[in-house]
Amino acid sequence: MTGRIPPTSPTAHHPPEARTTMPESPHDLISDPTVAAFFTLHGNLARQGPGSDASIRHLLSLAGPPAPRPRVPDIGCGPGRSSLVLAQAGAEVTVADLHQPYLDELARTAADRGLVVHTVRVSMTDLPFPDESFDLIWAEGSAYFIGFDTALRSWRRLLAPGGRLVVTECEWSTDSPSAESRAFWDQAYPLRTREHNIATAHAAGYAVAARHTLADRDWFEEYHTPLSQRAHAADLVVPGMREAVAATLQEITMRREHGADYQYTGYVLHPQDKETNPIMTSSLTTRPESAGDVAIIRDINLAAFPTPLEADLIEALRADPQAWLAGLSWLAEAPGGELAGYALLTRCHVGDSPALTLGPCAVKPDHQRRGAGSAAIRAALQAAREQGENLVLVLGHAEYYPRFGFTPASGFGIRPPFDVEDKYMMALALNPEQPVPSGVIRYPAAFGV
Repeated sequence: MTGRIPPTSPTAHHPPEARTTMPESPHDLISDPTVAAFFTLHGNLARQGPGSDASIRHLLSLAGPPAPRPRVPDIGCGPGRSSLVLAQAGAEVTVADLHQPYLDELARTAADRGLVVHTVRVSMTDLPFPDESFDLIWAEGSAYFIGFDTALRSWRRLLAPGGRLVVTECEWSTDSPSAESRAFWDQAYPLRTREHNIATAHAAGYAVAARHTLADRDWFEEYHTPLSQRAHAADLVVPGMREAVAATLQEITMRREHGADYQYTGYVLHPQDKETNPIMTSSLTTRPESAGDVAIIRDINLAAFPTPLEADLIEALRADPQAWLAGLSWLAEAPGGELAGYALLTRCHVGDSPALTLGPCAVKPDHQRRGAGSAAIRAALQAAREQGENLVLVLGHAEYYPRFGFTPASGFGIRPPFDVEDKYMMALALNPEQPVPSGVIRYPAAFGV
């Protein structure tokens, strides 16, 4: 989580070198009134930090389950929202946390849902598992507790051959954060840049297989809104509660006013053999657009197309609240960090039923035929699937889009409002079990059709 809980708490933000000893009893965690107040404030909340079930599933899809029933420890599980999603996806989950009430609550919830999780009360600094015990390690919002560097180095031994580590870390999203956010995080948990964290992963013997930036809704809808409601309803007479509420509201205000300065990023890492691959560079990564990407997206499209029509179309769609959907504008980054590819999904309709249209999609000329376009498209389609969308339409090359599962729209009884050869108008059902509407496509006004 991101709350600045006092150092005796299992979710405290304090420098990595200070996070080497842990209380031996759950009662030690709440002996301080302010810490006890924080636990009361956060008690029974679904989340102790930014995230969502959709982000968990997306990171899991990026990791690619390495076994039919992967063995997965959820390290620093807290109330265990990730554990439940992983167990529901078919993983054999072992949850590890020091705070026994979290483990007890999680065991009850899992049992109520007919799921099986194994709980272990243990410090992250002293995990008792044998080497190569797990196919996938999960650590969402918890690695900071012992330090990103220490976590990556100490957990590597637990991965079986072909295994993956999924870990989330808060990091700067700009090279020039505001003085306010810098002061806040320097006191709470000094943040580092993406480049620094990737370098840390390389130094610990990993390659970056994928990266996913948590969306704003993962901060506010899933975490800050329920936490804010709890804080405003708190009884300030309770010892330590006034301090706990003040720190919580400061955190929420900081995110609201300076959230563009920092982000939570999920990394999918896999161990590398330094002897055979000493450089250990990362592959293409994807992320949704942020507020600072608008000009870059325009530049990508201006470079990719002979006229500014596509770049102008994106701006017109962004200005149309009936067409633009948050979280469905995606970028692909080359290993050096350059934004290379772009894909956009916006709202359209088939008859009166909502659907999505794919495009514009673009790749910088010097990055073409390197997978940047495909990466951005696949990420956008996955994000749409996680948001509950189903039908996606595209007008494009008949030799290119079938690789993503597109087939002629006429097979669904769908037709465009203009004449075009059948093979170029394609459709994709993200969930084949859901019904697909038929009829004429209604595009956003920006398309001019």
